[in-house]
Amino acid sequence: MTTTLDDPIIVKRRKIASVTSAGKRLGYGLYLVATALLAYGFWQEFSTGIEVGIIVCLVVGSVILAPSIVFSYAVKAADRADRNNDW
Repeated sequence: MTTTLDDPIIVKRRKIASVTSAGKRLGYGLYLVATALLAYGFWQEFSTGIEVGIIVCLVVGSVILAPSIVFSYAVKAADRADRNNDW
């Protein structure tokens, strides 16, 4: 009988959960940087560098954050299905 620690599916699921957690932190962090750059642009004067920084932070943050959110919901659903044994 395999335990939870030996089950390769559970181990892989924990790795995916770890990566998605880091991806969400990075994505939301980039959104925070974009917001800070926007506030700085309003406070001072918008330059091309500020505008490019905001756009890059939003695009890269979205590319990282969207799959991280989807995969985190998938991991939660798989954990719930394991708990309820309703596969």
